[in-house]
Amino acid sequence: MAGQPNTVKMMGNPLTLTGGGVREGDKAPDFTALDNDLNPVGLSDYDGKVRILASVPSLDTPVCDMETRRFNEEAGELGEDVVVLTVSMDLPFAQKRWCGAAGVDRVKTLSDHRDASFGEAYGVLIKELRLLARAVFVVDRSGTLTYRQVVPELTEEPDYESVLEAVKKAVS
Repeated sequence: MAGQPNTVKMMGNPLTLTGGGVREGDKAPDFTALDNDLNPVGLSDYDGKVRILASVPSLDTPVCDMETRRFNEEAGELGEDVVVLTVSMDLPFAQKRWCGAAGVDRVKTLSDHRDASFGEAYGVLIKELRLLARAVFVVDRSGTLTYRQVVPELTEEPDYESVLEAVKKAVS
């Protein structure tokens, strides 16, 4: 398992990301995660749509909570051609509970806990914690990765404006 040391930090402490990693212009790798009803879901299940893939350490933390709620609000403005998938290592049961309590109904939460398929494919699996780093990827309708943002400090939110700009470009 190749490592990318010191790529991200948590409260200033360096962490190692594992997995292949992706770059803008790459064909976005498929993955298999579980939805809230324990069904396997992959990137290819949303072929033909623009996809926002937001990985977060855990929905039960303040920054991940804020980020997912923000993307839920934005999803309502993005139209039917865009799907927002938030991926974490949280169990599907915890994700379902969190979505219900938070009123999140436009973002689809996916659990990578079983195989770390997403984390490995996108290079955002944190070796020391077996959690996902905070990152956002945009995949266009043809399956090309058009935007990549790995947030250097896990306790900070992503740059939403640049994500939304990338989504608008991918939609037009």
